Amino acid sequence: MSDQYFYEPAQGHGLPHDPFNAIVGPRPIGWISTRAASGNLNLAPYSFFNAFNYTPPLIGFASLGRKDTLRNIEETGEFVWNLATRPLAEAMNASCAAAPPEVDEFQLAGLTPQASTIVSVPRVAESPVSFECKCSQIIRLQGASGAETNSWLILGEVVGVHIARELLRDGVYDTAGSRTILRGGGPADYFEITPEQLFRMTRPSYP
Repeated sequence: MSDQYFYEPAQGHGLPHDPFNAIVGPRPIGWISTRAASGNLNLAPYSFFNAFNYTPPLIGFASLGRKDTLRNIEETGEFVWNLATRPLAEAMNASCAAAPPEVDEFQLAGLTPQASTIVSVPRVAESPVSFECKCSQIIRLQGASGAETNSWLILGEVVGVHIARELLRDGVYDTAGSRTILRGGGPADYFEITPEQLFRMTRPSYP
């Protein structure tokens, strides 16, 4: 018997739980606030999220299905990313409920919407870091065959950044001290960044 387990995703993984998102992880959480054209607020976490460019700064997340967040961004062209931390984990999880569009997840999770500086979408006041964003692209994802999926990649340019001053140590952002949480695999696994996990490597020069 081989010491490696192999499967073709198109044929199924044959395991109790799909390992794909557990292997590609832990992942940053895209905790996205939006506002519908009607004014209704929405707040939802997305586990497929990351940063993609420095100048201009671009972040993106994938919506598996046409959810309220995607529809709101299509209507207004704006959203805010909010950092999910260990003290906010339960509130973040509460905002994940599959509530109808008229439900305000800020209220559902007991969070405070705070006016942004540039965009019309509020940020989570309790979050220590927020990115105000303007949508740059919405791309429907497709497989290698060209067949469209039921997922959309939403990319946005960061036009405003809010950082709690306590996380700036001598002007350097303190990632290790932020208590950022990350999405792991399985139905409920998360991880927390702590100072004990920090190690440093400098980029080598060549030759």
